[in-house]
Amino acid sequence: MLKEDSKSLSEVHGSVDTAKGTPWKKILAFFGPAYLVSVGYMDPGNWATDIEGGSHYGYTLIWVLIMSNLMALLLQGFSLRLGLVSGRDLAQASRESYPPFVNVILYLLAEIAIAACDLAEVLGMAIGLKLLFGLPLIYGVAITVLDTILLLFLQKLGMRKIEMFIISLITIIGISFFVELLFAKPDPVGIIHGIIPVIPDKYALYIILGIIGATVMPHNLYLHSALVQTRKVEPGKENLRKAIKFNLIDSGIALNIALLVNAAILILAAAVFYQNSHYGVKDISTAYELLKPLLGSSLAPILFAVALIASGQSSTITGTLAGQIVMEGFLKLRVPIWIRRLITRLCAVLPAFFVILITGEASAGKLLVFSQVLLSLQLGFAIVPLIHFVSDKGRMGTFVIGIKSKIAGWVVATIIVVLNVKLVSDELVEWMNDPTLDIWVRILVIVVAVFLGILLIYITFEPVLSGLKRFKSAIPHGAPRKLGSLTEPLYDRIAITVDFSDTDDKAIRHAVSQGGKSAEYILIHILESPNAMFSETESADLESNIDVKYLKEYVSALTEKGFNAHYELGYGRRTIAIPEIVDKFRADLLVMGSHGHDWLSDILFGQTIDTVRHRINVPLLAVK
Repeated sequence: MLKEDSKSLSEVHGSVDTAKGTPWKKILAFFGPAYLVSVGYMDPGNWATDIEGGSHYGYTLIWVLIMSNLMALLLQGFSLRLGLVSGRDLAQASRESYPPFVNVILYLLAEIAIAACDLAEVLGMAIGLKLLFGLPLIYGVAITVLDTILLLFLQKLGMRKIEMFIISLITIIGISFFVELLFAKPDPVGIIHGIIPVIPDKYALYIILGIIGATVMPHNLYLHSALVQTRKVEPGKENLRKAIKFNLIDSGIALNIALLVNAAILILAAAVFYQNSHYGVKDISTAYELLKPLLGSSLAPILFAVALIASGQSSTITGTLAGQIVMEGFLKLRVPIWIRRLITRLCAVLPAFFVILITGEASAGKLLVFSQVLLSLQLGFAIVPLIHFVSDKGRMGTFVIGIKSKIAGWVVATIIVVLNVKLVSDELVEWMNDPTLDIWVRILVIVVAVFLGILLIYITFEPVLSGLKRFKSAIPHGAPRKLGSLTEPLYDRIAITVDFSDTDDKAIRHAVSQGGKSAEYILIHILESPNAMFSETESADLESNIDVKYLKEYVSALTEKGFNAHYELGYGRRTIAIPEIVDKFRADLLVMGSHGHDWLSDILFGQTIDTVRHRINVPLLAVK
């Protein structure tokens, strides 16, 4: 669990200094977070909706991309403002302002959105590997689990290196599609006509909602409010105002690059497929297969696949960061990032794996589009709280948004919610008319839809009626506590693990400083010889005899100095034997030496302390 004063993404919080260097270096220090956000606007899910929209309706839906980008610019501006001014990301602000039950639901919805986004990235990467190397889709899905290693490596390099890596992948995507458009030679007049808003038919609404869901992603709102806090901003209103200004510029550049990429995909689909009467192109694989014969170039499909892999890989990093943010923000729960990544990836891999296994590879395209619609359905539950927070003068002070921005925000929220209600109601009517659908499934779907509708109404109007409450203090710490005696020893029975290395001296020194000569000490060593590991009982081998001799020497040295000490030799696995001895001794403190292992060494040798601390009910002092 995290402390109440934990910062968002604490390991990189304020890690980029914006006050050093020349004026240009200070400005450029703010640039970066929006590019991590922007990759979510050009991930493989966008490709699926853009390709289907372009092949089915030509240039007609370009206006949807422009509208979605304007929505994104507004909402990401709100998000970065919240993070910079309040020092809270969207998840933390929600936890402070809504009741616990509501926050649990909002957290689950955010996790579903992240899983849906990751599903698109899994499928995109797998499809890209299949197109380039002929790898079956099911194997490609399995391979995507391994990208956790890449994330661990990038995390070690720091936030600036992660941003540079993402920008490199964005550059690859942009260059690839620029060359593709040179091959395709789209119609400029058709592109201009596509700017005019038109909804051709009912099915277009489904595609429009998918494009909005693929563009304005809910997890990006959580992500951006945290990423801007990686910049160290000097105190003062003027410095904060500059930080907001430069981050808005950063967002404008990054999101407009994303718009150009999305527009390029839709225009490519319109120019290549729609203009050649291939109206049924609904998935990435089909698009890839048709590019070479229709454009007459073998380079076009290769660039397409390379850009797809770059898109999927860049999005997977930001999805993991967003998952870490919502888990820490809503639940105050932090897990190692590789575990977080593995959980997120498995939540996406397993559905993709089973759907492809059961229905075949042809279903991948439909699954991609569905993931984007699922994202759009969750949007309202992230946008509504965000607008409330940045409209709250008590939270934002002089940086509260103006009336025009507030109206624009609610208009965007209304458009998204209305489109979602329309889509859900149409789907419900269609399902209810299906005679093969089980009655209990119908009831469950209706109950969930009604519950989410009530929840959305609650988070929309409750703050208006009662004001934004503070279920947790907005101040990032509590009141000072009365301190007890600082001279009397706190512990009477202290257990100390020893392994006959250089850390033993430090561990014993720290232990006796906690208990003095009035405490009782027990020195613990665990014998892990093959015989002891197998039997987990007392062993009379040579190693055991030597260990006992060494333990007696430690006890003798402590006794000579006036300390009450004895020893116990355990057998078998350290993570099991140590807690058992601590419990039997009724110790009120355990002192363990830490060797400071890192990377692979930590996995092989350094997990004892982490496991033991979860199996004991007393404080643990780790000494390095």
